[in-house]
Amino acid sequence: MGRFDGKVVIVTGAGRGQGAVEARMFAEEGATVVLGDVLDDEGRAVAAEIGGGATYVHLDVSQEADWVNAVATAQGLGPLKVLVNNAGIIRPAAIEDTHLDDYLAVIHINQVGCFLGMRTAVGTLRDNGGGAIVNISSIDGMRGSNGLISYAASKWAVRGMTKVAAMEFGRFGVRVNSVHPGGVNTVMGNPAQMKELETIPYQFQPIARIGESNEIGEAVLFLASDAASYITGTELVVDGGTMTGRIEPGLPGGGVDAAYGYNT
Repeated sequence: MGRFDGKVVIVTGAGRGQGAVEARMFAEEGATVVLGDVLDDEGRAVAAEIGGGATYVHLDVSQEADWVNAVATAQGLGPLKVLVNNAGIIRPAAIEDTHLDDYLAVIHINQVGCFLGMRTAVGTLRDNGGGAIVNISSIDGMRGSNGLISYAASKWAVRGMTKVAAMEFGRFGVRVNSVHPGGVNTVMGNPAQMKELETIPYQFQPIARIGESNEIGEAVLFLASDAASYITGTELVVDGGTMTGRIEPGLPGGGVDAAYGYNT
């Protein structure tokens, strides 16, 4: 039996990248998956690839009406038990070069979208006897990164909202946790899909490469599953050790890493 047999799962931003991989992984574990995105052609294609256990809905996560439709669609397929707030965008710029419209666009998708998803889904999850919400934040929700004022603000907000929701929803049997990826080999994390960008920017972290979507997906599925039944309000960092610290060249343990072909 799959970990999610008989359960319905909503994954946002599921038209491509990390969200699409998460949707496939839930389906492989027996879930009926509702894929939400604004990339309609891509989303329908992923749902068709997954097959009978998948349904695509147009979901602009910043729009309340789209959320109401997505939750109703999911509940029409069976008991909604899991929501993955995965949708996100990034618009890098120095603070003084960041236009208000760009800043708010990121906030509306990454932060408001997460809020609306939790608010819309919690009543249904409660009525279905409980469930799990997994919010995708970032390591940039735990530190500062130059050029990412709007992204960092939104991901710090997701981290904080997760803790508030965990406190409020726990009495309903609804667990809420956040996942904090480092670099991920997707259109967002590696737009040009350059091989050198899979290793060079990560050469001084303990696992000296970019992350893959399935590695983030495994963390998401764990937190959504019954194996995490006593875990709520927590942050699961999946970053190859970036937040652990930087390997310093020339100090003991630095050495030469032949596998990646660089000197540390």
